[in-house]
Amino acid sequence: MVLSGQFKNKAISVSLLLWEKVSEGRMRLCSIYMLVIFLAACSPEKEKQAESEATKTSEVKKVPTPDFNADSAYSLVKAQVDFGPRIPGTAAHAKCADYLVAKLKSAGFDVIIQNGTVQTFDKKQFSLKNIIASYKPEAQSRILISSHWDTRPWADEDTKNKDKTFEGANDGASGVGIALEIARQISFSKPNIGLDIILFDLEDYGTNGNENSWCLGSQYWANNPHKPNYFANFGILLDMVGGPNAIFPKEKKSVDMASFAVDKVWKAANEIGYGNYFVPQTKDFVGVDDHVFINKGGVPCIDLIEYNQTSGGFGDYHHTHQDNMSLIDKNTLKAVGQTLLEVIYSEK
Repeated sequence: MVLSGQFKNKAISVSLLLWEKVSEGRMRLCSIYMLVIFLAACSPEKEKQAESEATKTSEVKKVPTPDFNADSAYSLVKAQVDFGPRIPGTAAHAKCADYLVAKLKSAGFDVIIQNGTVQTFDKKQFSLKNIIASYKPEAQSRILISSHWDTRPWADEDTKNKDKTFEGANDGASGVGIALEIARQISFSKPNIGLDIILFDLEDYGTNGNENSWCLGSQYWANNPHKPNYFANFGILLDMVGGPNAIFPKEKKSVDMASFAVDKVWKAANEIGYGNYFVPQTKDFVGVDDHVFINKGGVPCIDLIEYNQTSGGFGDYHHTHQDNMSLIDKNTLKAVGQTLLEVIYSEK
């Protein structure tokens, strides 16, 4: 059948109209389809997925925790003791300061000596030297490790020769030795965070009954921080950390001032098999120590310090002639040093 011209024109018009409608419908369907895709892409699930992928991309790869070398730490303790008692104002004190600075610099740390004049309880004036070393000083996320490097001038807790000097192998040198070995390990295996090591002077030149006569180096630092508005995520003070079969409870002031840091350290110790050293009990046996003043300086800090289960206080060697190299145990150095490395390399 053949259509007439009039009908043919009408048919063409109808066909065009239908085509326009179909095309319009297709465009609408296409628009709806694109909208659905857009909304799906913007759904919470997709957003979470996108955020997760972005986080994975930007996340810094964890650096494996290195092995703490207890033999090296032991030699670093002995090197300090070999100078003689590091009593402020003596040649041994000055020579040991040079040694500590050189060791920290050799590990790639930025090192400064904070000098200051302080008066001791017996009215003597001393020029203190706080040795401050920094790895990644520009990093906002950082940990502070500290110890004191001076030696008490007298073995006044002994039963004989109370006015004589002693080596101070555990009370002072052990914590410094561990800190130096940590710095050495960092020179080989770079953690993602910053680290500061502060070796405080004139911690042990105090008298009983006057808490403010102790810890003169950390008191000075707390009032005169080496950097304006200095802050670290948390700090760990090492004091008497090299004795055989040492027990480290959760020191009460540490729990009161920085319980989250206590939890981090004790958790790490237990996870790597040193729970026999880091026991879960909380003990109130420290009158004052550097961590008290570090906290006053604005950094939440804990005290890792040996506890004598028999006496309920410090070890029998404390401020006696027994505090010599025969006291230093490599197993204890390893337990403490490896735990601290685990904490440092796990921090984000």
